Parts: sequence; structure tokens; C-alpha cells
Amino acid sequence: MAGLLHNPYFATVAYFALTGLAMILFLSIFEMVTKYRVWNELKRGNLAVAMATGGKIFGVANIFRFSIQHNDSMGQALAWGSFGFVLLLFSYFVFEFLTPSIHVDGEIERDNRAIGFIAMIFSIGFSYIIGAALSR
Repeated sequence: MAGLLHNPYFATVAYFALTGLAMILFLSIFEMVTKYRVWNELKRGNLAVAMATGGKIFGVANIFRFSIQHNDSMGQALAWGSFGFVLLLFSYFVFEFLTPSIHVDGEIERDNRAIGFIAMIFSIGFSYIIGAALSR
């Protein structure tokens, strides 16, 4: 397998597949920790949920970008990307904790686009911080 990863075409497909599966798993975990059901809300046209979820998707992808770029093996990239995801998930709970007067999940479920936008930026911003830390 390691020899195949020297082929740039095979390596690209392998990292794409690995990251795609990780993305599905990690978005499922986010789905479990949110109070609202993401796909039901998206079907209803809830833009706040779309923004918050888009930020999470971007955040996870960005963390894996850093992880793939700065690790020599797929195993290392997966391990560090998964660790980065745990940190991103933790930042989600920190965001909820830092806003005690606003029930973030409830506001997003009610399509409060301002909160959805801030949640998106929060995920994206922290993904850059986490990614930079993973790159050290």
C-alpha cells in the first residue's frame, strides 16, 4: 500500500476516499450532538442550519487539509485529522458555553441566520487555528 501512495493519482484517490468517509462519520457525530435534525431542517429550507452545517463541513475539510499536507502517511493524517475533529467538536461546546444567554442550537433551529452565520464563522475560524497547531 505504501508503494502505491507514491503514485500521485492513487494517493489523491486514497486521501479523497479516506477523508470522504471521515467526513460522513464526523458529520454524523455532529448530527448526534445537535438538538435539531440537520437533514430535516435543510429540507425545510432552514438557512441558519445550512450555514452552521456548511461551517462544520468546511472546518472538518480544512483540518484534514492541514493534516494531509503535514503528515507522511495516511494513518498519521487520519489520526491527526481525527484529533483535530475532536478539538473542533470541543469548540462547538465552548461556543454554546460562551453564549449562556443564547441557546445556540435552539436559535439555529428557529432559523436565526445571525446565529447560524456566527456558528459557521466560529467553525471555520477554529479549523484554521486547529490546522495551524497540527502543522507544527
